[in-house]
Amino acid sequence: MKRSLLILLVACSAFIGAITGSIFTLKYFDAGPTYNSIEERQNLKLTNYSVDSVRYRNIAPINFESAAKLVTPAVVHIRTIHGGGRFSINALEQYLNPHAQSSGSGVIISDDGYIVTNHHVIEDANSIEVVLNNNQRFFAKLVGQDPTTDLALLKIKAHNLPFVKYGNSDNIITGEWVLAIGNPFDLNSTVTAGIVSAKARNIGILGDRNNLQVESFIQTDAAVNPGNSGGALVNLKGELIGINSAIATATGNYNGYSFAIPVSLVKKIMDDLLEFGAVQRGLLGVQIADVTADLADNQNLNVVQGVFVRFVNKGSAAEASGLESGDVIVAIDNHSVAGVSELQEWVARKRPGQSVTVKFIRNGVEKEVLSKLKNFEGSEDVREREVRYEIEGAYFEDVS
Repeated sequence: MKRSLLILLVACSAFIGAITGSIFTLKYFDAGPTYNSIEERQNLKLTNYSVDSVRYRNIAPINFESAAKLVTPAVVHIRTIHGGGRFSINALEQYLNPHAQSSGSGVIISDDGYIVTNHHVIEDANSIEVVLNNNQRFFAKLVGQDPTTDLALLKIKAHNLPFVKYGNSDNIITGEWVLAIGNPFDLNSTVTAGIVSAKARNIGILGDRNNLQVESFIQTDAAVNPGNSGGALVNLKGELIGINSAIATATGNYNGYSFAIPVSLVKKIMDDLLEFGAVQRGLLGVQIADVTADLADNQNLNVVQGVFVRFVNKGSAAEASGLESGDVIVAIDNHSVAGVSELQEWVARKRPGQSVTVKFIRNGVEKEVLSKLKNFEGSEDVREREVRYEIEGAYFEDVS
């Protein structure tokens, strides 16, 4: 009896070992291809894939001229004066006591004188001068600025100005031709061409003490240099698709890649600054991270792309809608989000009190909730900025 039991035990062990070995072999070992020619394999798989080689040899010439001619008059040169620590009502102050100067670019976005530029172009400036393409000069008023997106809105007293029409940065595709127009090295109205290299890039150049910075740049290989900041990135229709903001460089000058803020975000920020003087940020209230292969393994996730929720803030919109730590967000308002930058951009387009549809995966099951966004203070209200000025020791504020 004992001998029979031993034989049965050995047989079962052998069977289990064989099955386990087979599974391991099938999963981790490749017996090699059954074909000897890669080209033959491609031809087999691409039987229905037709390539018209003549069409690719006879591409019509790309027309950059129309877009350049349309946009150039609406891109301005911005010159700023820094230093002194305070504003002076003395018009000769800048000449009697010269301070540090810098320059950049801006884009006219309305015929009555509203101009978008980068926050870092006008940051801490005592005086902002705008020079149009036809050499007309104006002193600009700072309507509002937002360091978290590196954007600012200026206003000059002028009418019937040329302006750049908003395009749609959501519709641009990798490989699409674009033009960058600005004033590098104080060279007015410089046009360069390139393609869209990537979208939703986070390059870690913006900082915010509350960690509210939004980086979802359009990456291009159009040449951009110091002075291009705040200038226009346009498609071949002459539509604004981005505001040029940064370059990837080890030298300070162009090294092959440049980055622009997508116009879909620019539009929302400009409207906030125009209406309220400050940006109205709607927040989910979560601490998040990109889903990577390592994170997916460590957290036993069954998804390899999305945004991992590390922590849900108390009293936040996310908590109210039922999101939990460990969830993986895969879409906002039915737009897929492959990483943190895409999620931040889609949420940053909303104001407090507005809602977003959040699609997420929890324990392998896809779920969806409607989340009503809140501001940093945990309120669903929008708040106007209180503006106070100090001029020669006197304090002033705008009348409501």
